[in-house]
Amino acid sequence: MYGTIRMHQEREYPARVHGTALVNPDFTAYAQSFGAHGELVETTEAFAPALERALRAGKPALIEVRIDPEADHANTTLSAIRKRAQQQ
Repeated sequence: MYGTIRMHQEREYPARVHGTALVNPDFTAYAQSFGAHGELVETTEAFAPALERALRAGKPALIEVRIDPEADHANTTLSAIRKRAQQQ
């Protein structure tokens, strides 16, 4: 997702977003297809072990880190931005 653009859309045009969703390739498989070490991480707890494995792999490495789109902003969520905008 284009997070910053989505944040502005939700703030200015709540619940009427357009063109911010992305469909990414499987970056892990893509890295592996080139002979690199590739891993997918979806939780904070899984990152450190994945990093250790990547560092020990002895070859180029890629760690794809997926986060919840709601957590894309440090101080708020997309839902909170949308709610504030709808109340104005």
